[in-house]
Amino acid sequence: MAPTLATFPDGGRRCSWCAAAPEYVAYHDEEWGRPVTDEVRLFEKLCLEGFQAGLSWLTILRKRPAFRRAFAGFEPAAVARFGARDVARLLADEGIVRHRGKIEAAIGNARAMAALVEAEGSLARLAWRHEPPASARPRRVTPAALRGLTETAESRALSRALKGYGFRFVGPTTVYAFMQAMGLVDDHLEGCQARAGVEAARRRLVRPG
Repeated sequence: MAPTLATFPDGGRRCSWCAAAPEYVAYHDEEWGRPVTDEVRLFEKLCLEGFQAGLSWLTILRKRPAFRRAFAGFEPAAVARFGARDVARLLADEGIVRHRGKIEAAIGNARAMAALVEAEGSLARLAWRHEPPASARPRRVTPAALRGLTETAESRALSRALKGYGFRFVGPTTVYAFMQAMGLVDDHLEGCQARAGVEAARRRLVRPG
């Protein structure tokens, strides 16, 4: 389905996907698409996108506070030290998604960060190096322009780079969702009340590296 705009009870015009729940509205207005260079937030989002596989983002968003408690705030160095006891603890934690493969992937991704940082300097530098050029983006971000858009050349390239460092659950579609959320692309539709603020934040951003 193509994304659309919707008018909300407060009179605002927003991307219609966030009408599903109040938590989505706050996430859409305050987070989605706003550029992020913070290493912990980028790592957290990659991990949570992996946990989302086969689920809705709303499920993960509602569980995010519990995930943060369970995964030491997603500090990569702390998660990299998790061992078998931590895996058992996480599998028993009803507040998160108890999927052994995804839990072990998040821990493995934290360990993979060491090689990535040694080679790239930071996850932020690697991610933002894959920001699409303006010429690769739609001239106007309309429902028609975004119809069927689930991955791009840049998300495929970033996916390959992450997998090269040992990351898992980072396929091109997952990575494109990460890029949308972390502001590497702005997929707020034309006419969405959040778009102007997101674009202003992107203009002010100092890109890593």
